[in-house]
Amino acid sequence: MADVRAGAEIVYGAEECNRHSVELLEELGFPRGVLPLKDLQECGRVRETGFVWMKLKAPYEHFFEKTNTRVCYDTEVTAYIDKCKMKKMTGVKSKQLLMWVPIVEMSMENADSKKIYFKIPIGVGKSFPITAFMTEEEKEN
Repeated sequence: MADVRAGAEIVYGAEECNRHSVELLEELGFPRGVLPLKDLQECGRVRETGFVWMKLKAPYEHFFEKTNTRVCYDTEVTAYIDKCKMKKMTGVKSKQLLMWVPIVEMSMENADSKKIYFKIPIGVGKSFPITAFMTEEEKEN
């Protein structure tokens, strides 16, 4: 695992990590509320490969009211990023019916998309309106 982190920019502490994760989501074109991670301790990014990670103090569950979806974030969330896309994600699961299903990708067609698409390992997924993940501040702008 250390190999994929070689040459990484790393920040520590809740305040710095929160700022870093918000900037990352904005750079990729995603709304800020799509990864509502709490108690971040470490965030890293390898610009050459697009590998990112976020370490949390403890696993965290979040309920997205507008999509009626419960999501669990492990103590470490990783992904490879590109504009409007996070792929090869780890550490994120969504409760579907009675079981937890890993989310391996989230993407949008482009920065002006009205929907975000979430994919599971078998290649299928669901799309939701982007507004379901926007903060109040983003909705006002």
